[in-house]
Amino acid sequence: MESFGVPLVEASPLEIGSWALNKAELVDIVAKEAATTKKDAEQVINKMMETIIKHVATGEKVTLVGFGTFEARQRKARTGRNPKTNEPLHIPAKRVPGFRVGKEFSEAVNKKK
Repeated sequence: MESFGVPLVEASPLEIGSWALNKAELVDIVAKEAATTKKDAEQVINKMMETIIKHVATGEKVTLVGFGTFEARQRKARTGRNPKTNEPLHIPAKRVPGFRVGKEFSEAVNKKK
């Protein structure tokens, strides 16, 4: 089975969460799968990340159909507690980045064997 033109790798429940893919490894995989250089693959990945960050920071949603949607979410101000002294403290409102997974991505992760 393929997702976004890339063959899906089957993982047993024991393997899930036992390893992580870092950026350098992602660059290697993309370069190999796209039959391009690591330098070109890294430039594309970097530009994609920069573009998503830039647009989400200005309040826009970035939707990659089947993959997911990146957006800025507003967190309300709230009262927290200092764990050392147990004194209440004010936590101000702020915007945080959010991601909502797309249907195809979700189905690939939850695929039944």
